[in-house]
Amino acid sequence: MSNAFLDVIKARRSIYAIGRNVALSDDQIASLVKEAVKHSPSSFNSQSSRVVVLFGAQHEKLWNIIKETLRKIVPAESFGTTETKLASFAAGKGTVLFFEDTKVIDVLQKQFAAYADNFPIWSEHSTGIAQFSVWSALAQERIGATLQHYNPLIDDEVKRTWQLPDSWKLRAQMPFGSIEQAAGEKTFIDDEERFRIFK
Repeated sequence: MSNAFLDVIKARRSIYAIGRNVALSDDQIASLVKEAVKHSPSSFNSQSSRVVVLFGAQHEKLWNIIKETLRKIVPAESFGTTETKLASFAAGKGTVLFFEDTKVIDVLQKQFAAYADNFPIWSEHSTGIAQFSVWSALAQERIGATLQHYNPLIDDEVKRTWQLPDSWKLRAQMPFGSIEQAAGEKTFIDDEERFRIFK
């Protein structure tokens, strides 16, 4: 069975060795991210996902913030490994920051009180779908990426640095760039452990 969408999904991998040799312009990448997020589904069509795309010096500033934040809590004898890992992300073309707007969630909780407990859960679903959509769209353009989670350690500094609303809750960071080293072979658990099909 041939399915173009499944081919895109299969192409999406965690690419840790990234560079700046990307064919698309910054504007083209920003447009790609916007379209991927805009067309990602969300509960009650809440459109609660918010995104910041950082390029160039702004991208490097983020990874410096993360480095200096971690320097305060990672033991000195272990920090070399951490610094190397962060440098590999900073070596990329840019970073997509994914947020959820808690103000949207609060309004929905009041408007639909019977589902109030579920809206924060559905918000996590929404950001996950948006992240997957962007990651897959980048992969289709042969741009490698990974999903990182240095939140909540960096939340306050990120909001201060880029003057973001207090209601924006950081959920993930996606450094991206040219694929300098392909991902290794992906292994899968047995289908029998994962799926049940009834006819």
